[in-house]
Amino acid sequence: MKPTIKDIAKEAHVSVTTVSRVLSNKNNSNSDKTSKKVRKIAQQLGYRKNTSAVELVTRTSNVLAVILTATHTNFSDEIIAGIQDQAYKNGLDVIISYAGENNAHRQFQSIKTIIERSVKGILLLALELDEKSRQLLIQSKIPYVFLSLANDKKMPFISSNDFQIGYQATKYLIDKGHKKIGLAGLDDKSFMGKQRISGYKKALSDNKLKLDSEWITTGLFTYQDGLNSMKHYGKRPQVTGVVANSDLVGVGILNQARKFGVKVPRDLAIISIDGTGLCQIVHPQLTSITQSFYEMGINGVNFLLNSKEPRRLSKFTSIKIEEREST
Repeated sequence: MKPTIKDIAKEAHVSVTTVSRVLSNKNNSNSDKTSKKVRKIAQQLGYRKNTSAVELVTRTSNVLAVILTATHTNFSDEIIAGIQDQAYKNGLDVIISYAGENNAHRQFQSIKTIIERSVKGILLLALELDEKSRQLLIQSKIPYVFLSLANDKKMPFISSNDFQIGYQATKYLIDKGHKKIGLAGLDDKSFMGKQRISGYKKALSDNKLKLDSEWITTGLFTYQDGLNSMKHYGKRPQVTGVVANSDLVGVGILNQARKFGVKVPRDLAIISIDGTGLCQIVHPQLTSITQSFYEMGINGVNFLLNSKEPRRLSKFTSIKIEEREST
């Protein structure tokens, strides 16, 4: 059997209350000698605090839950780093649940699993929920925020402005002299994808450039989508510049271009969206629209910690163009 605070109290010849206060770091009424003795015996007996039991009694939780897509992209690493760093500063723990890849059933089950335990708040990374999962989340009464995805459901979010991402990336290539510009590897049925396509089309329209639907390739922001996109554009690319909708898509385009003998940026310029470390470990290095992922993670935790305030405002984080060798 696992040792309890009663076992520690018996061994240390002190009350259960004393043991509880020592192990909860409430030592003001106990001598250093007693505190050291209790902790030493707890360690010897292999005592582990039952966090779930404490949460049940106190009706409070020091745990934040992160639910994220299982899509094979690397954008989430920096967001999670921001979440973990800010959670640690506030004495909070973090648990992570994967909700599948565009899988409504897995999303529902993931949310259900999280809300069945005591959590302080929920951060949802790049997830678009169906109505059933949405209602489950709302009905849980647990504070939540979406990260890296704005939405049209009036649900709280912290994200980049995807319309501006599509617009600014396309405008950058236009300013470089390109008139035939591709948009590669995005999910055109998602809210994010629709916003980026709208921004892309607006930039072309504002500069009186034609749009060819063949220049837009769809996918799930993966490396394979980049390979497929470049195969679609061909050995003699129908475009002179392309907006890759993730760094992995950008690397896929770059590698397939090399196999085709297409020189980057001489024959094809590439600007990727995200701006993670991948952009700098390939050759040529990828120009990027860089998102503030780490900031999203920090702001997400702060949002949940202040969720009882009457004004719960969503927020767009900053983006910037970092010019490298691929353009």
